[in-house]
Amino acid sequence: MKLLVKAPAKINLALDVLHKRQDGYHEVRMIMTTIDLSDRLELSDYEGDEIKVVSHNRFVPDDSRNLAYQAASLLKKRFGVKKGVVISITKSIPVAAGLAGGSSDAAATLRGLNKFWNLGLSLDELASIGAEIGSDVSFCVYGGTALATGRGEIITELPAPPHCWVILAKPTIGVSTADVYRNLSIDQINHPDVDGMIRAIEMKDFGGICDRVGNVLEDVTLKLHPEVANIKDQMKRFGADAVLMSGSGPTVFGLVQRESRMQRIYNGLRGFCDQVYAVRLLGERNKVE
Repeated sequence: MKLLVKAPAKINLALDVLHKRQDGYHEVRMIMTTIDLSDRLELSDYEGDEIKVVSHNRFVPDDSRNLAYQAASLLKKRFGVKKGVVISITKSIPVAAGLAGGSSDAAATLRGLNKFWNLGLSLDELASIGAEIGSDVSFCVYGGTALATGRGEIITELPAPPHCWVILAKPTIGVSTADVYRNLSIDQINHPDVDGMIRAIEMKDFGGICDRVGNVLEDVTLKLHPEVANIKDQMKRFGADAVLMSGSGPTVFGLVQRESRMQRIYNGLRGFCDQVYAVRLLGERNKVE
């Protein structure tokens, strides 16, 4: 038996950090939405009682460090599953890019194995399990568009934003999320208008969304990695309606409504950045597999 599952990337339309918690995490308020850039996972039976991860991307671990492996292991232990599985991951989402690729792979594994192993769990139950793996996994279980609070695991569904193009550009650097948070000065944050962003999404107000994009981690990453600031400047110069870094970076995204302008920005960025993508917003919630 084989089962194919898509694992879409996410972008942050707004990312605010409120304070550092006693458990070492940061209290956040984020608005995330899924985009049509997806890894593909194939789940298949494996003889014996083992989990095997297969990926041809050298940056993706094939052992217990892989979040998809951790998701499968957690389900096996939690529900006493005495079956093996091969998880084959075909990567399209750049690795360590601020797009939740690993978290989305884990979420897709949870959704897929829920069907593959006939566990009968709801999305809410899967999201609760996902929170044990990583802060973004709960959102990725649901997909769509949502406000994420707590350390990112408390999810409040929002309607889909208006349709538009998303141009993504990732420089050939890695960014340590831990380093970014370590260099974040909470008392100097210019907080984005998260509530205004929610209203703009609810009203399908594309201009209002563009006016309110904001990410408090952006200034930290731009100081640590000037090439990210360069991409952001270029994307603005080429005419994107809104430009923002996603997550802790280094990927920068631009929102564009007109296809002709999207094409111009895409072509322009290809001149000095290898990893450039033009995709659509998905914005709609997942259903149980």
